[in-house]
Amino acid sequence: MASSMKSFADLQQVGKQLKAQQEQRAKAEAERLAREKQAAIEANIFRSSIGDVQVLKQPEKFHPIPKKPQPLPFKHIEDEQKALQESLSDEFDAGTLLESDDNLSYTRIGVGIDVAKKLRKGEWVIQAQLDLHGMRRDQARDSLGEFLRKCIRSGFRCVRIIHGKGLGSINKEPVLKNKVRNWLIQKDEVIAFSQATAADGGSGALIVLLRAS
Repeated sequence: MASSMKSFADLQQVGKQLKAQQEQRAKAEAERLAREKQAAIEANIFRSSIGDVQVLKQPEKFHPIPKKPQPLPFKHIEDEQKALQESLSDEFDAGTLLESDDNLSYTRIGVGIDVAKKLRKGEWVIQAQLDLHGMRRDQARDSLGEFLRKCIRSGFRCVRIIHGKGLGSINKEPVLKNKVRNWLIQKDEVIAFSQATAADGGSGALIVLLRAS
């Protein structure tokens, strides 16, 4: 009898414990639901206050490509200067190639004699001129080469080179006058030249005929 009463008391105790656990779970569940409900209410309040949210489009990033400076053709310029200096030698003697008249005319092989005559008479229209007055030898030589290149590129055929009469030079010798003749004969683009007419400078200038470009 006493054993039966003890077992019944134990069952009652277990029942109470199970009931207490159920009540705790129910309470925890109720609290969870209440928190979720409150969170939903607050979320609705937030959304209603700020309105619809749109995702902003991110602009594409611009990566500028720096423009590279044009390379300077230093080597090309240097080669041209060397070629110019080498092509116009100061040691070249053109005396044997010039006609033995007072005008010291010159025509390249294959060019008709009448070309020099027309130059002497001033029958060609002068399209450009270069004044070498006051220049030193090296400066005059470089200026002459550059002038001839520009004239060929421009399609000029007849030009005037003013070298002066040498009256202001040492010993009154026309050094530059003779050098210009020597330089011109060495240039392939020069096919003829003659002393200018009195109206175009006389013995202080040359009328030069260039090949067609």
